[in-house]
Amino acid sequence: MADALKDETEQTVTIEEYIEELEAEELEADLVLGGDEGKECTYPSGYMKRQAIFSCLTCVPSGNAGVCTACSLSCHDGHEVVELWTKRKFCCDCGNSKFGEFSCKLHPDKEPENSENSYNHNFRGSYCTCGRPYPDPDAKEQIEMIQCCICEDWFHDNHLGLNSPDEIPRDEDGEPVYDDFICEKCATTFSFLKFYPASIWALPKQKNAPSVQSSTENVMVNGCLTSLSAKAIDSHISQSEIQADCSSSLSQPESSSTKKDSTCENGTEVNAMLEDKKARPEDRGSTATCPVGVDIIEATLPSEKAGPMFLLKKWRELLCKCRSCSEFYTLKGVEFLTDKEDTIEEYEKMGKSKREEKLKQQEGAELNFLNTLNHVQKIEIFSGIADMKNELHSFLESFDSSKPVTSEDIKGVFENLAKKKKQRLT
Repeated sequence: MADALKDETEQTVTIEEYIEELEAEELEADLVLGGDEGKECTYPSGYMKRQAIFSCLTCVPSGNAGVCTACSLSCHDGHEVVELWTKRKFCCDCGNSKFGEFSCKLHPDKEPENSENSYNHNFRGSYCTCGRPYPDPDAKEQIEMIQCCICEDWFHDNHLGLNSPDEIPRDEDGEPVYDDFICEKCATTFSFLKFYPASIWALPKQKNAPSVQSSTENVMVNGCLTSLSAKAIDSHISQSEIQADCSSSLSQPESSSTKKDSTCENGTEVNAMLEDKKARPEDRGSTATCPVGVDIIEATLPSEKAGPMFLLKKWRELLCKCRSCSEFYTLKGVEFLTDKEDTIEEYEKMGKSKREEKLKQQEGAELNFLNTLNHVQKIEIFSGIADMKNELHSFLESFDSSKPVTSEDIKGVFENLAKKKKQRLT
């Protein structure tokens, strides 16, 4: 009997808790939508850095089209729509040639196709290497999914290429301690990250974190610690040569262009001699050598199978932005990594800011409205709010949470309110 009463108490929800839950859900929606109220098609804004995107399988069963929030609500209401969370550098497809005779209600004048848009199997409602939908109707229990910050696909914990999901960096409470995840496939392109400081990795002592010591050797050059790759050392570039070259370069005035290419954005000093000795023959006048001592082209050549990567906050800010690295990012189509506004953190910050601004505007509108009322009208409104709060509170306390809320239940709430108002006026 005591256990039954305990369970009943735990199921009781106060009006304050209910409102807080609603506000939390609204905040989560604003963060996902980036503060977009869904009133206007985003097509005129072109390829936005990041926005919420949806795929309508009713209109485009092949899943090679995406629509913005406003179009998902206005043009595809009642359709089979897949929510894709956010996508980068995407322009709304609604009503273009992929939709046949279907026309966008909000912005019908569109080009036949958005050639720079990128589509993956998520647009067909499939995720991970297993290609299953989410939520999976055949799964007894939904497995947590992680999004790759490069390809933006989602992966199940047990399909990351690890020996066990236990290898995912988490704290004692099971919460993730990493900020970004790079999937096994994308990690091959980013194998050069193993030459970066160990401080960018989530729990670097774990098996899934690359070993920095085995791949690099720290060399002190005129008081500056430079990290050289094993490949550079194998090329017979000795420490004495580096020091001599560095000393020579320091004794001569450095041009602005040389200084730009010989200084890593994260503050690591390098020497021009490395650029000359490691430059690609087919790319004279440029360089394939990163100032931190990594031949970025050779570092990404196919080698042993790369595992997934788990990275800590701000790792993107430490990425080298020298000429050769920037050219490499562009070549691989990942130049967005050096753009701070591309991160989910910045996107959610924008959504939160817009939400706060919207709430302030609502509060201002409410105050302006109240100022137009006389004393009696204000008392009526406040009494009505109190009655609504009390009625909802009574409803939630007496309602059986194991049953669904029906239209009759809601109708009953408002009928009781009407009766109370009538009693108060008589």
